[in-house]
Amino acid sequence: MKRFILTLGLLAATTFGVLTVRAEDKPAATPPPAPSLEQRLASVEAYVNNTDPTAALKDAKGVIPTGLVTPTSATAGPGHNAWMMTSSALVLFMTLPGLFLFYGGLVRRKNILSVIAQCFGIAGLVTVLWVVFGYSMVFADGTDIIGGVVGNMKFAMLKAVDSLPNTNYAYWVSHNVFSMYQLMFAIITPALILGAIAERMKFSAILAFVAIWMVVVYFPLAHMIWGINGAMNGVWNAAASIKAIDFAGGTVVHMSSGWSALILCLILGKRKGFGKESLAPHSMVLCAIGTGMLWVGWYGFNAGSAVAADGVAANAFMTTTIATAVACFVWPLMEWITRGKPSVLGYCSGAVAGLVVVTPACGFITAGGAILIGLAAGIVPWFFCYKVKGWFGYDDALDTFGVHAVGGTLGALMTGMLARNSANANLVTNLKTQVTDTFFQPLFVEQLKAIGVTLALAIVGTVIIAYVVKFTIGLRPSEENESIGLDLAEHGEEGYHGAGQ
Repeated sequence: MKRFILTLGLLAATTFGVLTVRAEDKPAATPPPAPSLEQRLASVEAYVNNTDPTAALKDAKGVIPTGLVTPTSATAGPGHNAWMMTSSALVLFMTLPGLFLFYGGLVRRKNILSVIAQCFGIAGLVTVLWVVFGYSMVFADGTDIIGGVVGNMKFAMLKAVDSLPNTNYAYWVSHNVFSMYQLMFAIITPALILGAIAERMKFSAILAFVAIWMVVVYFPLAHMIWGINGAMNGVWNAAASIKAIDFAGGTVVHMSSGWSALILCLILGKRKGFGKESLAPHSMVLCAIGTGMLWVGWYGFNAGSAVAADGVAANAFMTTTIATAVACFVWPLMEWITRGKPSVLGYCSGAVAGLVVVTPACGFITAGGAILIGLAAGIVPWFFCYKVKGWFGYDDALDTFGVHAVGGTLGALMTGMLARNSANANLVTNLKTQVTDTFFQPLFVEQLKAIGVTLALAIVGTVIIAYVVKFTIGLRPSEENESIGLDLAEHGEEGYHGAGQ
């Protein structure tokens, strides 16, 4: 037995010695080439300037040598990421609580909780759709399900959407941060529709309508305008069939929601007592607070759409401020001239109109263009809310059509006239022949085409979806529930206790 154990020990020692010799004899693997000091400095410079971090690493053929990847080319930049996470929070702040206080103050007190519930419900519903397939339908690259119109399922369930940048959209922002930023746009867009149908649509019908509307209207339109291979992404897609531009959502957000809101309110019908009893706002204080929140949050909406903390974001921040302030002053001024008094509602409506109209243009225009947009935003939407609404008699409860549809359309048109290369050098990439720094430049025609597509998709899609919902689960609550108020009838709660409307 001792001899057997000794033999095994000798065999093990011999085997270990042979393996050790072989391991020592094996030549070491050649380490990947290290980037030079100049290349590292170039990557740092790229971070500061928000440009391609791998540019300095590429050889004459535009290829990065195997293994030659610096940390800055493989990770997100902390400053840009911080700005985009802040912007994401600001855009969500626009809906929760900005929009529900703005809209909530404008409805009667018996319906304020219904508006709040609708905003919360949409936030949850849209987030689920976005994660499961919505983000992929909008921002996936590769072969589209419908070329230039609907993306694919590459990013379904946010697969491969990690903390590394998706350089189709940003060099220095994490892909997951970008996806969450765009989610906030997807949340607020259908929530804007609520203003036109306030106080008279069932909660279940709203959720059903929004679920289908996102798939039929929003996701395709967002892909066409913002997707890297979108059919109307004139800035980044050289092969775009319509070379339009939309910096932060004039067509995608405001036109789509505003025109859909008009169609839905017409199909739904007028509120009980419309034109016969007072349907005045129950709290202009809440409306004004909500307006302030919207204005503050809109900086994330507009300046954040640069998808970086760079010069384009700075310009969008400036033009947004100027246009909004001008419109906020001009709207009540028009009331003062025509009615004798400037109202707080006029200030609120003017501010929101200015924000809406400047949205598609803010990253493409100069300060002078922002002033023109502010003037137009304070006059044209005001006229639609003050006169046109009365002429046609439609019950757009909170002026979603007058502000968002008219304002979004106006903004898309003025973007075509006021976009300037000096404001955004990216316009030169694929739009040299469209943006000529003149008032009536070829880009204006492209904007008209994009407006036409947006109108067709929003109007036809809304008609079909509204009637599907109407004939399945119904759109309106009973007259009794509408009289009681949607707070109690549908949510079993009251926003306030005591007498009053």
